[in-house]
Amino acid sequence: MSQYGFLFDLDGVIVDTAKYHFLAWKRLADELDIPFTEQDNERLKGVSRMASLEIILEIGNRTMAEDEKQALCQRKNDWYVEYIKKLEKSELLPGVENFLKQARAAGIKIALGSASKNSPLILDRLGITELFDAVVDGTRVSRAKPDPEVFVTGAEDLGIDPEYCVVFEDAVAGVQAAHNAGMKAVGIGSPEILGQAELVIPGFANVTVNDLLQKLENV
Repeated sequence: MSQYGFLFDLDGVIVDTAKYHFLAWKRLADELDIPFTEQDNERLKGVSRMASLEIILEIGNRTMAEDEKQALCQRKNDWYVEYIKKLEKSELLPGVENFLKQARAAGIKIALGSASKNSPLILDRLGITELFDAVVDGTRVSRAKPDPEVFVTGAEDLGIDPEYCVVFEDAVAGVQAAHNAGMKAVGIGSPEILGQAELVIPGFANVTVNDLLQKLENV
């Protein structure tokens, strides 16, 4: 198995920080007097901070200068960091830590591939930093998924050919990014939404690395 590389998205795959993103974006939208619902928030999954703000402004039919947008993005991020500084290990999604440890024991290299610039802080709060061989976040890449940049960079960091890389994603754009990088994708969530992935699982509880790789080899 040592020829394989696993690349993980963060939000919705390892930990559910989406709720904190929603709280911060909702707080900003309220300040701007723009209606913003949890359904609207689905459009922000896997999307960069500035692109997320653009979506909210589009919902409110608003435009503003670039410097104003930068300031709003910073305000949203400050609120989000406030929230995630209180993250605890108990907020790891079920089975994730065990799956990561299984993969490491099998000699599989592991990278994080996330648009979040706060990834190192989150991994630290969850106590799992040492389980990753590489971290590729929004401070290192500029092109948002479905562009494959984040996963291509992760594969390069791991020294693994894309053909042997498996991406774990909960967003359609992330699955598309994996395929654009020449990698297989495992969707975490609903088959109805993530049907483009080679394999879809509801989460990591009771999932073994051996079984997962065998299923991928048969698709």
